[in-house]
Amino acid sequence: MDKTFLETYFNWEEIQPEAFVQATKETLYMTFVSTIFVAIIGLIVGLLLFQLSRKKTPLNRFFYGVVSIISNTFRSIPFIILIILLFPVTKAVIGTMLGPTAALPALILSAAPFFARLVDIAFREVDQGVIEASEAMGATQLQIIYKVLIPESLPALVSGITVTTITMIGFTAMAGAIGSGGLGTLAYQAGFMGNKYTIIMLSTVLILVLVFLIQALGDLIVKQLDKR
Repeated sequence: MDKTFLETYFNWEEIQPEAFVQATKETLYMTFVSTIFVAIIGLIVGLLLFQLSRKKTPLNRFFYGVVSIISNTFRSIPFIILIILLFPVTKAVIGTMLGPTAALPALILSAAPFFARLVDIAFREVDQGVIEASEAMGATQLQIIYKVLIPESLPALVSGITVTTITMIGFTAMAGAIGSGGLGTLAYQAGFMGNKYTIIMLSTVLILVLVFLIQALGDLIVKQLDKR
């Protein structure tokens, strides 16, 4: 019975190395290209949230509420639904709804608000006394951002982008169900639809390896940056 089980579910002849190499490249492409945009957009939105929350004026509260609502809306929509909702936009901007590039808008819009919240939290953890002292010495807002906020919160920011990147790897796998390419598409189309359990298992293992590597790299960078 054991032999029958292994022969049924683990047929190593089903594995095509070229397909796995291409799928891994597509997953890495989707993950790291979207991470660049998420880091930029999330940092800007997170900084905006932090600055608006510092001064409790009616106008700041209004704009903080607007930014929060928009951020929470995109953050709350399940990714698989968001990518479907964005089909018309993706088609208009990229020209197709299939392939790794077509998954980028949904990946960015789903992950950027999440990272923005992590940025806001990281900035809030910076000692307010340091910020106030910089202001008292005549530092401009731009100088405070580049010389105080970002350097002081850098370990938390790196930790946040690491978590966000790992989350996006999971999103790329979900996007594979609707033809975005990558390991998700390989696992779903060639594995699940083709009833090839070996392909599903190997795709899962490769995704886990990517997650572990990114987490290990993120932890290493945070350890080097954190001087406490």
